[in-house]
Amino acid sequence: MKKSALHQASKALVLFLFGAVLYAAIEIMWRGYTHWTMAALGGLLFLLLGGLNNWLPWDMPLLWQIIIGTAIVTAAEFVAGCILNLWLGLGIWDYSNLPGNIFGQICPQFTLAWAGLSLVAIVLDDYIRYWLWGDERPHYKFI
Repeated sequence: MKKSALHQASKALVLFLFGAVLYAAIEIMWRGYTHWTMAALGGLLFLLLGGLNNWLPWDMPLLWQIIIGTAIVTAAEFVAGCILNLWLGLGIWDYSNLPGNIFGQICPQFTLAWAGLSLVAIVLDDYIRYWLWGDERPHYKFI
């Protein structure tokens, strides 16, 4: 049964807000502060990572979802960093002192962190959809 556009939009809003609050909270715990744009980016990325199971088959190994999610987050961080930090000069983050960084906006160390956060986002989104809206019960195969 196809859900109404209002139902889909409200579901997306709830998931966006959950991702925004969760990411801002993680960043505050990690760095002691955040910027509102990071909450917005966190909400958007939560929607994208959670959507992987909607766009890809459930039988896709979780490892591949994590790899795809990590690439999505790293690319989004690079684009956001170039716009917010380099172009607008907001100085939200700077990885210039870390080895392997690209323009101070992304680096291998944080790409590994995004892999862990991708796993959390993918699984959390699936369970939120299951608990709140009765979507398919999450099930995974790692490889």
